[in-house]
Amino acid sequence: MAKQKIQDVDRSLYDFRDDESRGFYRMEEGLTEEIVLQISREKKDPDWMRDFRLKCLDLYNRMEVPDWGPSIDGLDMDRITNYVRSRSEMKGDWNEVPDEIKNTFEKLGIPQAERESLAGVGAQYDSELVYHNLQKEVADQGVIYIGFEEAVTGRYSDMVKEYFMKLVPPTDHKFAALHGAVWSGGSFVYVPKGVHVAIPLQSYFRLNARGAGQFEHTLIIVDEGADVHFIEGCSAPKYNVANLHAGCVELYVKRNARLRYSTIENWSKNMYNLNTKRALVEEGGTMEWVSGSFGSHVSYLYPTTILKGDHSHCEFTGITFAGKGQNLDTGAKMIHIGRDTSSYINTKSISKDGGISTYRSSVEIRSTARRAKASVDCASLMLDDISRSDTIPAMDVRTPDADVGHEAKIGRISDEAVFYLMSRGITEADARAMIVSGFADPVSKELPLEYAAEMNNLIKLEMEGM
Repeated sequence: MAKQKIQDVDRSLYDFRDDESRGFYRMEEGLTEEIVLQISREKKDPDWMRDFRLKCLDLYNRMEVPDWGPSIDGLDMDRITNYVRSRSEMKGDWNEVPDEIKNTFEKLGIPQAERESLAGVGAQYDSELVYHNLQKEVADQGVIYIGFEEAVTGRYSDMVKEYFMKLVPPTDHKFAALHGAVWSGGSFVYVPKGVHVAIPLQSYFRLNARGAGQFEHTLIIVDEGADVHFIEGCSAPKYNVANLHAGCVELYVKRNARLRYSTIENWSKNMYNLNTKRALVEEGGTMEWVSGSFGSHVSYLYPTTILKGDHSHCEFTGITFAGKGQNLDTGAKMIHIGRDTSSYINTKSISKDGGISTYRSSVEIRSTARRAKASVDCASLMLDDISRSDTIPAMDVRTPDADVGHEAKIGRISDEAVFYLMSRGITEADARAMIVSGFADPVSKELPLEYAAEMNNLIKLEMEGM
């Protein structure tokens, strides 16, 4: 009986590329004070932001490369361009976006998704937003959803200054400092007290340039009693040189508020994805992460939630697919500070063709977190005998009345299960596909597939005879 092979996620939709020599401005490679100042001038930064960038550059130059995850020796920052932009300004009318950029997002289904399912859309191409729009009925609720540069330089500058890189300080690690020095693009969202946004907001980040970095900053503030769902998508074409993604996400969930943050990272396999995401949840607030990691050569991705307020809650649901040439080091971190806080981590990982998937988590329960509850459930499926899956959990419990549990499972597709399904008249290919789909289903059903057509391509696994 011929063995069956489970294919990687089909990337043909994402690997097209545009000619970046036409209509694009590109800074020189490397990272110097002059380059940082040049980016600051491009952004029309206020003085405080320019000074902040320079302090971050100094920190970056003095800090060591992180050593907790897989090797990133193949990333040479002297060969990375930290800023690339279209010569066109950002548009609020889709018809005014340059054709070469518009065609990219049309292929990815973004305008269609906006028309059908989304309350607002921001589209970033390389280092800059090229399109942004918010439905009138949502704007009339007082919701603010604008590009991050507009927030920094406009009427919300004081609010940005209050929150910017306070959750993820540049001292956190070397690539947080890098982000602070060269950030460009991203989104600013503020949802007023008591406002429930009925349909999602979405940002999509496309890195087209060869040998470049993307450093968008996302800042979301959900005020007391408010509720919003934010979707983030990412993709890039494949090149034979390293690209870098070192974005930053800071999420503030106020008293009795709720934020669902869904993200699909589908970078190409030459990408070093060194992203930092963090949320702070106040009393009675709820934070929900839904995370899909399907691309990149190497990933460091561990969304962190600080449950500061009493009775605050967080759920993290994630799925990772590591194929040939991929080493994906992903997981989540929960920090319980308030009393009666609760968290739940549920992750699935699939590895094939020598891919390496590492689940790395941390649950920290402070002495103040009386009656905290935390549960971690991670499962890994290896589809051949050359792939690898590791689980590295850490738990630090400082109070005697916490309830903490951890469960991990690593396995392969069971021949017995395949045989059982085949005995019921199902082909081997269909049997294996059913097992993999069933394994991923508890996570994939949480992904906002109805809002972005491209997400369907990231979850569907195809079977092919060998």
